Order: sequence, then C-alpha cells, then structure tokens
Amino acid sequence: MMFICIPFFSIGQQTINDSININGIYRSFITYIPLINQPSEPTPLVFNLHGMSSNALQQMIYGDFRGIADTANFIIVHPQGLLNITGETHWNLGQSSVDDIGFLNSLYSYIVSNYNINLDKVYSTGMSNGGYMSYFLACNMSDKIAAIASVTGAMGSFTQLNCNPTHPTPVMEIHGTADSNVLFNEIFNGLEYWRDYNNCNLIADTTVILDFNFEDLSSVEHIVYNNGDNGVTTELFKIINGGHTWPGSSISIGATNYDIDASIEIWKFFSRYDINGVISQPTMINEQAINKELIKVIDLFGRESKGLRNQPLFYIYDDGTVEKKMILE
Repeated sequence: MMFICIPFFSIGQQTINDSININGIYRSFITYIPLINQPSEPTPLVFNLHGMSSNALQQMIYGDFRGIADTANFIIVHPQGLLNITGETHWNLGQSSVDDIGFLNSLYSYIVSNYNINLDKVYSTGMSNGGYMSYFLACNMSDKIAAIASVTGAMGSFTQLNCNPTHPTPVMEIHGTADSNVLFNEIFNGLEYWRDYNNCNLIADTTVILDFNFEDLSSVEHIVYNNGDNGVTTELFKIINGGHTWPGSSISIGATNYDIDASIEIWKFFSRYDINGVISQPTMINEQAINKELIKVIDLFGRESKGLRNQPLFYIYDDGTVEKKMILE
C-alpha cells in the first residue's frame, strides 16, 4: 500500500513523541495536545490505533482527529505496535506473544499521571487491526474504556471468547461493503454481541445519509440499535461500495467515501457517552468547521483541477480554509 504523508504544522499545539519501558522493551507513542487544552480542566482521552503494517504517525495523519480535538478539546494518543513474526507491525489478538494489553494499560496509567484526564471519558478507535484491538480493549480494559469505534475492523472470535466487559459499552463500526481485507460479513457477530450485551433493541433503525459526493461512487446507511442499558447504542455506518479505507480522510488510497467524515462521526458518537452511559452535555465540535462548503479545487498552478489523481490538489472552502490532498491511483 502506497502512503504519502502531507504533514500539517500549527503553532501552539503539541505533538509529543515519547516511550515507556514495558518489561525491558521501550514502547513508543505519539501524543497530541490541542491548543485549547487547559491543564486545570479534566480532559477526555482518545486512543487512536493504527492498522497492521502501519504505524502511529501514519494513523495520526490518515485517521486524523487533530482538527476536531482543537475545537472539542480532547487529548489523542497514538500508540505504536511491535513487529509480528512476519515483520509487520500489529496489535496482538492471540496471534503473537506481544503483551499489548499490558502496554496499553501502562500507557493509560502514564497519560493519566502526566495529564489531567477525565477518567470517565476515555475512548478507543482504530483502523483495521487497530479496530480489532479497540474491541479487545472494550472487553479487557472495560474499567477504563467508555466507548469504542472501529473503522474497517471487527470483533474477532478470539476477542469474543475472551471478553469480560463490566458496563454497557457504546460501540460503533464503520465498514465498507467492498472491503476485501476485512469482509463486510465478518462484522455482524461482533455487532450482535454488543447489541445483546448492551440490551439494545433487536431491530435497528436505519437512516440513509445524503449522497452528496457522486465522485466517490459510494453511499452510506447509518444503522443504529437503540435503547441499550444506560442509554447506550450499538451502531454501524454501512459504506455501500466502500473499501478498506477511512471515510473522509484527506489521503485517498482506495474506494474512499466522502459523504461522511469518519473522525467527525466517531467523536460525535464518543462525546455522547461517558463510562456510566449517555450524558446530557456532549463536548461540541466547531460546527462551522464541520459544515464548511467546498468552493473549488486547484492544482499547484492555480488551475481548477477537481478529480485529478496522483498530484497535490488544494481544496478551498467558504470559511477561508484550504486543505492539501492527494488522491493516489
């Protein structure tokens, strides 16, 4: 998989590369502190886990929450997985001897001891293998994790056999029907597990999302099992014709949907809940930033160039912001 990183630099925010020693092995991670963070105020924490063969930096850029954190005020930690026997970075779900649950528990303790974290608002999300690991954390760090969201992952059989949750847990899956890495049909056992554990309605409510982007050749349905204990839900964004990709990402590496932004939908979901269930006052995102409209797309020479592949393009919005994107083919 080709991956071109286009970093974004801003004054004031802190991006910190760090590590902790776990049984003689240094485990690294990247922490993002938003500009508006106030050390005196307890702040939510989001674990953002990369996929197999990826890394913390790529996930920070590809499954990007930084702009959202800058308005909603939460800290993001991007842990780094170790190599498996085939030389790929991974999260261990019974397929290796790496103690990832020990690492992530220790990382949680490290972040909590160094930052003022709201212990009722700790969440986990991730891409592919990172999504699988988020399900595992919902089962095995349940005393710490309020809610989880998976993009292109699933709850595998190993996790279901080793699942010991202690509270109703809001769960969201975002998954493409054309995902050839993690097949769409593989997600349902896990979703049904959490639907039943959370005591949600057996019949879901389905909303068809407006298909305003015709170029991505995909559409979205939002499927929600409502009325779980403590007000929690079990949810699925079904990306029809979507691939093994992060919807809304600024880097397109396959069949990527742009009718939704997965990062925005995940934070909106997380912000409705703490570890005790639904809350009355979710942490809001800057709606102006979400609802901005695209004016035009230009190339490096200022020519309107919407839809071109394999070259940097500049997306200009009505709020004055400009995003640099590259669609790879």
